[in-house]
Amino acid sequence: MKIGIILGDQLSLSLPTLAHLDKQRDRLVMAELADEATYVKHHKQKIALIFSAMRHFATDLQQQGWQVDYYPYGEHRHRDFESLLADHYREAQGIVVTHCGEYRLQQRIDQQWSASCGVEVTCLDDTRFLCAPGFFPRWAAGKKQLRMEFFYREMRRHTSLLMEGSEPVGGKWNFDSSNRQPYKGKTPLPPVLTFTRDAIDEQVLALVAEHFADHPGSLQHFQWGTTSRQAQQALAHFIEHRLPCFGDYQDAMITGEDTLFHSLLSPYLNLGLLDPMAVCQAAEQAYYDGDAPLNAVEGFIRQILGWREYVRGIYWLLMPDYAKENRLGNHRPLPSYYWTGETKMHCMAECFRNTLEHAYAHHIQRLMVTGNFALLLGVLPDAICQWYLEVYADAFDWVELPNTLGMVMHADGGYLGSKPYAASGSYINRMSDYCKHCQYDVKTASESDSCPFNSLYWHFIHRHRGQFSTNHRMKMIYRNLDRMDSDKVNAMLTRAESLLANPDLL
Repeated sequence: MKIGIILGDQLSLSLPTLAHLDKQRDRLVMAELADEATYVKHHKQKIALIFSAMRHFATDLQQQGWQVDYYPYGEHRHRDFESLLADHYREAQGIVVTHCGEYRLQQRIDQQWSASCGVEVTCLDDTRFLCAPGFFPRWAAGKKQLRMEFFYREMRRHTSLLMEGSEPVGGKWNFDSSNRQPYKGKTPLPPVLTFTRDAIDEQVLALVAEHFADHPGSLQHFQWGTTSRQAQQALAHFIEHRLPCFGDYQDAMITGEDTLFHSLLSPYLNLGLLDPMAVCQAAEQAYYDGDAPLNAVEGFIRQILGWREYVRGIYWLLMPDYAKENRLGNHRPLPSYYWTGETKMHCMAECFRNTLEHAYAHHIQRLMVTGNFALLLGVLPDAICQWYLEVYADAFDWVELPNTLGMVMHADGGYLGSKPYAASGSYINRMSDYCKHCQYDVKTASESDSCPFNSLYWHFIHRHRGQFSTNHRMKMIYRNLDRMDSDKVNAMLTRAESLLANPDLL
């Protein structure tokens, strides 16, 4: 008898482990382990989502005829897989697992699992992604810098998504320039999708409340689906109600509106409850059926086919050294409000509220508000990377680390993106209503009540001139800085220095 290990982000019936084993002869093992739940302080909703989805998936496997050994949290003494395997599976004829999504755990699989129980471990390639094993390293070979746009075009050709022969549908690869409209309230917001909670959900929510009370976030607003059927409902809801306007407003932010037209599908994709190709094909079909415009469909598919696969490729190509990158020499700790949400900056407070209440914030809130602020402040990349890994339901190391370290913090020196995503408060003001509700003045940069993003932005530009002044995408910014009155520049820098001295007061 062989043993198949099913990890918490491998909740898919197309998992290679299942294809490799015989359900009549072999057994599957799933376990809620303390080491995996607490190596960082994951948001309470993230733990609840994963544990409940695991339990539901185990039930699905049993209904498919599999023999499943399931180890619920608190009902066994094992903190990690090594202990579990050593105690229960020394007599197995072999252990089978699919390559995991985190370098930390993969190292333990490769180096410790077999030694802990004296049984051979077979680790299979994860074929559930759209980029085949080996494709990304071949594409990246010899390139000093990578660009997602060119990788994305290769993936479009490879999958034939939104293609007419060798040409992209609509004559353009990318419609991003059409996807930057602020939301003014004229378009009705989509209905909210809710799910009925079953006994498994209730048991898990109670367990998390008891055992993870010191972890960030609240369980009060838990709204995630926890079954493959509910994940399919979420996909259908997005295609019908959100995708038609997703493109126009994907960068918009509004006070009190936490999701707007965003899909909320990334946790289901990253857990394995949704298949990425099926999701892309559903969006593509909506375009062909006339139910969604091309700019929305292309923008959505680009996030999955392009960006999601791109960051995974970078992660496995460059780890473990990638996690240590800090090319800007940042060293500051995260301010306390990243955990409490208590700040006078309204944009930040809104994003923190959404994060703590829902284990969610959409990509612009992460990139251009909380991430942008950490970049301008000069936060240690490891600190902000760990925070993102902790607080978001869709955060797994392979997707979180390149997004945060590379895209948000530009700590890899531009390997992932050609310029830092640094911006002043004017960007937030253009794409949201946040500044209208804030006590700071987004129109000034040097006064005592000036928007902190403004002076910190110019301080960032000033202190990193040596690194960025020759970047062709930033030359205009430095020309603008050089044209400014020297007294104005000094006043902005002085204001920024006062903020950097004690950012916890903001």
